[in-house]
Amino acid sequence: MHIADITMFYAPASGGVRTYLDAKRRWLRHQPMLHHSLLLPAAREAHPDERWFLPTPPLPLGHGYRFPLRREPWVARLVALEPDVIEAEDPYILPWAALEAGRRLQVPVVGFYHSDLPRLAGSRAGHWSNRLLNRYVQVLYRRFDRVLAPSRVMARKLRALGVDRVRYQPLGVDTERFHPRNRDPRLRESLGLKDDTRLLVFAGRGAREKNLPILLAAMQILGRGFHLHLVGSHMPRRLPDNVSRTRGFLAADEVARWLATADALVHAGDRETFGLVVLEAMASGTPVVGVRGGAIPELVAPGTGLLAEPLSPASMARTTRALFADGWHGMGRLARTHAVKHHAWDQVLPQLLDHYHELAGIPHAAHGSRLVKRSHG
Repeated sequence: MHIADITMFYAPASGGVRTYLDAKRRWLRHQPMLHHSLLLPAAREAHPDERWFLPTPPLPLGHGYRFPLRREPWVARLVALEPDVIEAEDPYILPWAALEAGRRLQVPVVGFYHSDLPRLAGSRAGHWSNRLLNRYVQVLYRRFDRVLAPSRVMARKLRALGVDRVRYQPLGVDTERFHPRNRDPRLRESLGLKDDTRLLVFAGRGAREKNLPILLAAMQILGRGFHLHLVGSHMPRRLPDNVSRTRGFLAADEVARWLATADALVHAGDRETFGLVVLEAMASGTPVVGVRGGAIPELVAPGTGLLAEPLSPASMARTTRALFADGWHGMGRLARTHAVKHHAWDQVLPQLLDHYHELAGIPHAAHGSRLVKRSHG
């Protein structure tokens, strides 16, 4: 079976979608009789390692992203590749190209709802845009043969919009890269922290939907004894005395060191469609302080962290203090166990393969899928 993914959500400093696609490509290489192609935007055309880069203009102020303006080159490439299943990862121009290629080839097309477009745009343009964008999401995603949602909250939202062919498909985490053995005391030393100071970390982009002002206000409430280090790009420059930041994007291995070294991950985002960094922290043996909003509550299982009220610095500060009561170290161990058991890529990607087999009408036995599940489960 030949699977083709197409997306604009793939840039040098991009996040969850690229992580998902890279993990998927690595896993599929080891499965029998499976072929994977990936279509991506770039400055110039290239074809390394079954990745097809098509010339695409850069998105102004887009942090390395490129925005396709024409469908036809992408349709032509997909048709030439003749995949058995096509998956589109973003809600802009390329899913329409995927749908057209699927129509010409008469093959199923999957839409993966990684980005909650109405909420994302609403936080920038105002809620006046929600009705228009909700209608757009409905029109687009009702055309797919199947829509995959990375969280149950997103699946419910899509069904409420009238998108019927929705299935819950969680994402995973690299439990070898994100591991407690990456703990590095030198990172604490580089911040000049006392031994009894609690090191909190947030990792990700400094985007509006991450609600970083909530974290900064919570740190002012927490005061001495707590230090927050912001790991990632586009972080605020004006920070309280007990907050520091990296100078830009860090490679995944560096992020893994910070997550394993932290006493807790703190995350105030209440609009996450999944929340990959939460799983990365849990796999690193680090408990989580999140909020009751978006998909985060689905990941923070009992005993692996605590949840605060959304958009409340006081609740975030209070919940962070509560985390470090008796049993805090046990939370980290439980977080690691939960992430490995339920969200290792070897656990979730066979579920994804089931969707493809079902849609393409290709029996599992023809490709050894059952054997794959037994050997990787």
